[in-house]
Amino acid sequence: MAIGIFFGIIMFKSEAASWFRIYEMFQFGSFHMYGIIGSALVIGILGVQVIKRKNIKTLNGSEMSLKPKNKSVARYLIGGIIFGLGWALAGACPGPMYVLIGAGYVSILIVIVGAVVGTFLYGLVKDMLPH
Repeated sequence: MAIGIFFGIIMFKSEAASWFRIYEMFQFGSFHMYGIIGSALVIGILGVQVIKRKNIKTLNGSEMSLKPKNKSVARYLIGGIIFGLGWALAGACPGPMYVLIGAGYVSILIVIVGAVVGTFLYGLVKDMLPH
């Protein structure tokens, strides 16, 4: 819980949850969001490499399972387009949506309901989709 609250504060203070910053990014008007996303990507890559090389275990002692994913181009292209359109229309990706609730932007609840419904529908049809 403490890590989540800390993450939310960092997201809000860094303006990563700002509609203006997201709009600015999609207009290629500023490096701000690309810097945040790029640094998160680098930290994520380094974290996964440490987990793999040090054979780090979970808190209950079992091994972490970092299995390779299906690298279908169409799958990532279609998913990325849907994600990007939702991000551009809502002005927030999943992480900042919850930060915006904490900041008092009640209208983001519409976006969260849409995201939850979309995730539920994907869960229903994912086995029917081509791999």
